[in-house]
Amino acid sequence: MTPRPEPGPEPRSAGAVRLAVPALERTADITPVDEGGGHSTWWVGSGHVLRLALDRDGSHRQAREIALRELIRRHTRLPLPASSLNGFWAPGLSFTLDTRLRGVSAERRPVAPAGEDDLAGLLSALRSLSASTANGPAGALDLPRVPRRDEGSLYAGARAAAERLGEEGVFPRELLPRPEGGSEGPVAGPREEVLLHNDLKGEHLLVTPAGRISGVIDWADAALGDPAEDIAGLSLAVGAPAALRIAVRAGYGAPAGLRGLRLARADTLIRLCDRLHGTDDSPLGLLRAQRARAWWPTPLDS
Repeated sequence: MTPRPEPGPEPRSAGAVRLAVPALERTADITPVDEGGGHSTWWVGSGHVLRLALDRDGSHRQAREIALRELIRRHTRLPLPASSLNGFWAPGLSFTLDTRLRGVSAERRPVAPAGEDDLAGLLSALRSLSASTANGPAGALDLPRVPRRDEGSLYAGARAAAERLGEEGVFPRELLPRPEGGSEGPVAGPREEVLLHNDLKGEHLLVTPAGRISGVIDWADAALGDPAEDIAGLSLAVGAPAALRIAVRAGYGAPAGLRGLRLARADTLIRLCDRLHGTDDSPLGLLRAQRARAWWPTPLDS
């Protein structure tokens, strides 16, 4: 029997991957997805991605993600990764060998109007699966619930970040969020709970040369919560105006769109400020691009 490694650091070589997942023993082309010393995601040939859970919570999340993707697949035309093979690479630590979807990250290729329609269809599908009770299709997967974020504390942090960025010439001071009680006050409207991708940023959207969406990946953070969170993610990925158009086509009213826009703008200021002052290690170019896209003017800014 081929030995399997004990729980611990992820395999760091193609040979270790073959030992961890014996079904890949004869696969010649196994390469890490990211550069660096440690890896948990590997390209397997040209058609698959191997993802290794590194702790028991990760194994639980992975199993839930596989089931969730199969549920969503029945309600949307957008391609989602499928698990071709799954099991355990070490005691209590799971793996999944997923199909590799074609397309280029939305960080590198723009989304066309037809692609916006694709994303609106996805949000509509997620909303249709979002029964509020545990008996609904999403509730049956025991998805976590993410609390609705408090706008007052978020905007206070964003204003502080904007002040600092403005002093440093990084952020236009005229865009500084207004004080509480102005138009930046809490958004009225129903507190709807929906199924969220919950990390709907550019690198998780794959785009064809024609600007259509060819895949939506990485559903590990899916949850039930505020629809404004996915609208905020789209603001970072495709820009605020497109995100609002997508939200409207998905059936959301102005309050949800406006709240999503505000969440995105606040997040980009806070994260950019944190990155410039040493408490965030995200790529600086990416944070600047997300900040710019989230602050593109929209009809709701007039």
